[in-house]
Amino acid sequence: MQALMMERALTLPSILEYAAQYHPRRQVVDRTVEGPIHRYGYAEALARTKRMANALVEMGVRPGDRVATLAWSTHRHFELYFAVTGIGAVLHTINPRLHADQIVWVANHAEDSVLFFDISFAGQVAELAARMPLIKARVAMTEAAHLPADAPQGALVYEDLIAASSSEFAWPDIAETQASGLCYTSGTTGNPKGVLYSHRSTVLHAMALALPDAFDFSARDVVMPCAQMYHANAWCTPYAAPLVGAGLVLPGRALDGASIAELIAAEGVTFLLGVPTIWVGVADHLDQTGERLTSVKTIAIGGSAPTAALISRIEDRLGGQVRQIWGMTETSPLGVINTPLPEHAGEGAEATLKRKLKQGRGLWGLDMRIVGEDGAEMPRDGKSPGALQVRGPWVSSAYIKNDGAAVFTDDGWFDTGDIATIDADGYLRLTDRAKDVIKSGGEWI
Repeated sequence: MQALMMERALTLPSILEYAAQYHPRRQVVDRTVEGPIHRYGYAEALARTKRMANALVEMGVRPGDRVATLAWSTHRHFELYFAVTGIGAVLHTINPRLHADQIVWVANHAEDSVLFFDISFAGQVAELAARMPLIKARVAMTEAAHLPADAPQGALVYEDLIAASSSEFAWPDIAETQASGLCYTSGTTGNPKGVLYSHRSTVLHAMALALPDAFDFSARDVVMPCAQMYHANAWCTPYAAPLVGAGLVLPGRALDGASIAELIAAEGVTFLLGVPTIWVGVADHLDQTGERLTSVKTIAIGGSAPTAALISRIEDRLGGQVRQIWGMTETSPLGVINTPLPEHAGEGAEATLKRKLKQGRGLWGLDMRIVGEDGAEMPRDGKSPGALQVRGPWVSSAYIKNDGAAVFTDDGWFDTGDIATIDADGYLRLTDRAKDVIKSGGEWI
């Protein structure tokens, strides 16, 4: 029997439309590449996003076209997250920290047709222009007064496009399974591999992020991702924050301790996300100045595993609770988060710290299994290591152009390349990368 429910596609523009209607004055704040702090509400963000959508269509961008960015975490990048995907095109966020040859390779491999760039990358974009022949238009993400002299010849100006376009735009009908974003892995061997997200996968991932046992977002929060927007959608926080009406603070390119601490204090940030070195910088700054932060509730740490001493120091200086997270570009990227269970409420300080050293606990939407050499699933006892494999609605099923197909199993799982254990409570603990270990005498060494 067929259900009698309305069919509404899970598409990304619906998130910003919701935020603009129900949280119109909730702030998106960023430190611009030009220097000053910029702020506006979700209603204004939507109006500018629709102007950019009109500009993209006028430029000839069509559904399925790849639109690339070389950009930091700013309000203009935030607008492109919705404008590009909202017209049915694919947003390809290029990691500017890649070697120039790899930037060229991923742009050509993705067949990018338009490139948006921050002014700090203007000279590099000009130098590489001849090597990326498929790119028909280059747009400097600034206003005309700040267009650098070394910008590529014929570069368009973002704010000029905004000013010349209407804020009236009707989002086209988009299938929720249509591609929305493209992010390349930064693997240590071979060329990067492209992970192609869909509207459905990204919306579901954003909804899962906001759940209480995940990032626990609500309209009462102010979210500050210090993972850049070119890195796996900044852990999808630029979508998850407006989905619940939370404030969003984007740090731009300034990730030093003083700059981050200033934004946290000024904007009342409640949720932070980034690699451990960022929080060490903030802690060092606070030690030097004697300042205290009072708004922070949660500090999500990913990228590398912190030590017990580092967790204690970050919590003491920043004032929030550290929660380790683990994920990959292929998992959109959230895989697990170290959220305590109710039975952990009475545990002692030593037990709490020991638990926090694990990568995290499984969430709805991402299945995990540990597999031995014979392909059999290993017990969840926290002691038996094996290959970590995952599956779910926001996990990649293949790489673009079918690169690296061997990591996708015949029964529908993605082999992460990690060696790990899972305990009885569902906590994941990574132990090694598969390429760095061998099996000898029944043990991984």
